[in-house]
Amino acid sequence: MKNHCAVWLDQQEARIFRIEAGNFDESTLLAPHEIARHPNPDNAQRHDQEEQRRYFKDLAHALADSAEVLILGPSTAKLHFLKYVHQHDHLLEARIVGVETIDHPTDKQIVAYSRTYFAKGPQSQPTA
Repeated sequence: MKNHCAVWLDQQEARIFRIEAGNFDESTLLAPHEIARHPNPDNAQRHDQEEQRRYFKDLAHALADSAEVLILGPSTAKLHFLKYVHQHDHLLEARIVGVETIDHPTDKQIVAYSRTYFAKGPQSQPTA
């Protein structure tokens, strides 16, 4: 199996799953307090853009060694991250094989979903 990675993210955290044939490893990257505190679009002016860039930069760095990446999440954070990657990390962008909306699954549900997704082979490339 290739080096597959799924990341489930929202405005508060990114849960990174490195998926191998028989097991998986999960780690969590917490968003800066300013981003987590104001996830609603009406408060977008209060977001500290530098903190969000740092959060996305740290997440992109954590995914740098993955051959294929699946981005998952319940809302717009995954799309904001995809936009960041499109603008700042073209190497990672080429390895993103999908972006899917899923609510708040358990770790095992994320891994099962991701394994099924990766088993189907390359999907159409996401657009920002």
